[in-house]
Amino acid sequence: MTIDTCTILETLLSLEPRPTADAPKAARGVYGLVDHLGDLRYIGSTSSREQTLYERIHQRHRTGSEGMSHYFSSMYNVGRMWRDRKDTGTQVDGKYAKALRNAFVAQHCAAVWVELPDDCDIASIEREILGFAPSSAVAWNGRKATPYKEPVELVDATLEMLGWGQKERDAVERQRQRFVGSYAPAAVLATTAKLAEFQTGPFRFIGIDVETANNERASICQVGLAGVRADNSVHVWATYVDPMTDDWACSRIHGIEAEKVVGAPSFSELLPMLDALLTQSTIYQHSSFDFSAIAAACRRYGLAMPRWDWKDSLELAQRAWPELKGGAGYGLASLKQHLNLHFTHHDAGEDARACAEVVLRAEEKLRLRDGAIFASPRDVRESPSPS
Repeated sequence: MTIDTCTILETLLSLEPRPTADAPKAARGVYGLVDHLGDLRYIGSTSSREQTLYERIHQRHRTGSEGMSHYFSSMYNVGRMWRDRKDTGTQVDGKYAKALRNAFVAQHCAAVWVELPDDCDIASIEREILGFAPSSAVAWNGRKATPYKEPVELVDATLEMLGWGQKERDAVERQRQRFVGSYAPAAVLATTAKLAEFQTGPFRFIGIDVETANNERASICQVGLAGVRADNSVHVWATYVDPMTDDWACSRIHGIEAEKVVGAPSFSELLPMLDALLTQSTIYQHSSFDFSAIAAACRRYGLAMPRWDWKDSLELAQRAWPELKGGAGYGLASLKQHLNLHFTHHDAGEDARACAEVVLRAEEKLRLRDGAIFASPRDVRESPSPS
């Protein structure tokens, strides 16, 4: 019997995720684990003849010990769902944390699978599929991924579903405090404080730039801001962002790798901080990439797109320097040379500053100021979002 591994992978990628409890109890095959965001993150198989898809997915991965090849257990061993199974002093509280995690995975995570005949060499089929699967679909494979930050609202929903009383809730809260005190990074709080340092306006406008981990626009790994005050001085701020991916194809461009974002806030954690600052400001990007990346990340995390006043410095540059049309063009690298700008390209903070400098130079060139300049560039929010 010939097994087409390409077809199996395509099927895994296209299947509608189902609850882990629905996995077949009397069949083996290849499967994928889907995280709480709805993304396929792990591909495995029932290589052992002693395990069914149900046993492997709903039991081992969901309820198995953390730190081993039980990926739901490992990736969600955080916050109120955290336990140290070797710590005898916290075993009682840890029991509740593990039960909460088991229920969370059953309620908010999912799986896909393809049943295969028992006489197939399932282990070889899995190895072949892993050789050409998209990196995003195998981000958890090999225990290389960083566990998620606790999805607080979803965990709250699971607690409501369980109907736990104060005793159980107190137990998992103690586990959260132990986790925060010993294991959780303090980067989110540090980012909040660092962002507060940026709020030294008012600003006439703010330049923004983002870098992405890979070709998926939602994979934002760095955000930079450059605020321009009334005296045209520029104040720059930047932070790394954890894109929750194992695909760092764009590292060759900007040099940001997984190690640099360890402990950094996720996009969903950073966006409320940014929104509080940017919602009253005029925001300049250079081309529509940054808008589309923010929009894609909002879609991925199920967040509302903030209603910022977006403008495009590229369009302003086209008005100010028409002689570049058809030649070197209007990218930041070209304008850097044409305007003798000094910045490090593909660093979000530096590129945000360059965007702001382009606006300032264009103001000077066109002899426009303040309100008049903001009325002329196309409002980016009217442009269609990328597919």
